[in-house]
Amino acid sequence: MNSATRITCVIRYQIDPFQRETFRRYAENWGRIIPRCGGHLLGYFLPHEGTNDVAWGLIAFDSLASYESYRARLKSDPDAMENFKMALNARLILREERNFVEVVEGTLGSPSTLGGRR
Repeated sequence: MNSATRITCVIRYQIDPFQRETFRRYAENWGRIIPRCGGHLLGYFLPHEGTNDVAWGLIAFDSLASYESYRARLKSDPDAMENFKMALNARLILREERNFVEVVEGTLGSPSTLGGRR
């Protein structure tokens, strides 16, 4: 993430755990759509171990105004509309919540210094 990126939209999804692979396709579609519409996609995350019905999406923006512009572009993007429709028809998202967070300088993307030691 560059220094101009100020906020991250953290989307928490409660998904139907029996539709994990459908959610994977939904997330993969956003991998093409979000950057084209102006969001800096940090990634989508599926449950791996533990709770089996919570997934996450993280998208960074320069500002809330940038986010609002992105949302407007998203609403008119044919691929985005199709992806929303697919999720709705499949009923794979049971609940969705959004929070906006800011990174604490010097903490994002800090690699391990362990250097292969265990």
